Amino acid sequence: MSQPTAYPGRPSTPAPGTASPEYKVARFRRHARRLLWPALVLIAVAAATGYFTGNIPGPVAGWLQDWMLWLAASVIVLLFAFIPYLRWLAHTYTVTTRRVIERSGLLQRRRVDISHARGYTISERRGPIQRLWGSGSLTLANGVDEPVRLVDIPSVRLVHETLSDQVEVSQILAHRDSHGIPIVGADG
Repeated sequence: MSQPTAYPGRPSTPAPGTASPEYKVARFRRHARRLLWPALVLIAVAAATGYFTGNIPGPVAGWLQDWMLWLAASVIVLLFAFIPYLRWLAHTYTVTTRRVIERSGLLQRRRVDISHARGYTISERRGPIQRLWGSGSLTLANGVDEPVRLVDIPSVRLVHETLSDQVEVSQILAHRDSHGIPIVGADG
């Protein structure tokens, strides 16, 4: 059962004393412009490999040259296109109604959480390129734990506002539940 709200369209809050479910608010990664160079490497290697396959002049047999060309192209694509893409894909930020979660790592996973109910300060940093793309970096620090850095995230202003709202709502609910405010109209 939830409390009635005076404002239509606002989400209902759980009744005092009941457990509030944790919902996912947003999940995002670093800005995708980080994949520009890996994409350009992939395109350039594909074009060069296609052009030079069967066209390398020299005394060595054609199949040996093509084999070495394809091997070199595969190594370059693996190191400079595929692995950066996997690193970008493996680093996620999740905002829920209770906390912010940062997950990263390809082989060794790392996870950092920061709770909204404890409260934290949000500092925003945006460079000139980030301002052009609407991205930026946020640092969440509660003064006790190591700060959580949301680096180069898209729509940084929207994420900043969402985090501020989540902290406010979580602290209001935690304060309300800590004082045991009775439910109006409940049988007793």
